[in-house]
Amino acid sequence: MTKKQERARARRRWEKQQAKMARREADRARLQRLAAVLGVVVVVVGLLVVLGLTLQDDTDDDAAAPDASPSPSASTSVEGCEPPPAPLGTSAELELPDKAVAEGKTYEATIATNCGDIVVRLDGTKAPQAVASFLELARQSYWKDSPCHRLTATEGLKVLQCGDPTGTGQGGPGYGFGVENAPEDGTYPRGTLAMARTSDPEQGNGGQFFVVYGDTSLPDPDGYTVFGTVTSGLDIVDKVAAAGIVPSDRGPDDGTPAAPISILSVAVTEEKS
Repeated sequence: MTKKQERARARRRWEKQQAKMARREADRARLQRLAAVLGVVVVVVGLLVVLGLTLQDDTDDDAAAPDASPSPSASTSVEGCEPPPAPLGTSAELELPDKAVAEGKTYEATIATNCGDIVVRLDGTKAPQAVASFLELARQSYWKDSPCHRLTATEGLKVLQCGDPTGTGQGGPGYGFGVENAPEDGTYPRGTLAMARTSDPEQGNGGQFFVVYGDTSLPDPDGYTVFGTVTSGLDIVDKVAAAGIVPSDRGPDDGTPAAPISILSVAVTEEKS
């Protein structure tokens, strides 16, 4: 064999070795890439498992919530009532309207509540100042989102009191007026709409009123202004009354309605003769 042939053979051996080494490097690189991909997959799967367990825990907690004991302060749910809005929490500083606005006139007012509409007939012939005040407060949206803050259920006193935007029983429109059209015998039949007032019969009326849902006796010698009658929706008051009372310092039968009821808006139209 000549030297030229030996060099050729040696070169071929060297090229084969280089090719073999290149294949090994390529295989090693391919394995490294595969390992990296598998590592990412393992991490992702692990994260998904952890996330899945976390969501499952939350779901289990939510599913268990209805079985928990209700809060003592939770409101009673009544069919047909939506959750009441938060009260606006403010009174007003308005001027007393002229009673001549309502004298000799009658009106129909729709009191929209979260439990449905209560419709009342307002009598301006017998209580013109109270009706004029009601018209003005309705026009001013004074009662928007105001809770009915008091419910009584004693033998001779069955009323739902509303009309205070603060929901505390302490709010007023910034003015007062005297008693009108109070029954001499102190009786207020079911369906009566009357003004609530302070102890002052001359200036104690303002924006608060009460709906009588059961025949009531109020022997106060000065009485309370009767200015209207409920014509429909008294069953709503019955339903709220049947749900009970949250007791107060006035006793177990005189406090906040257990089933919250709030005035959303009031619309008034004059009745034409």
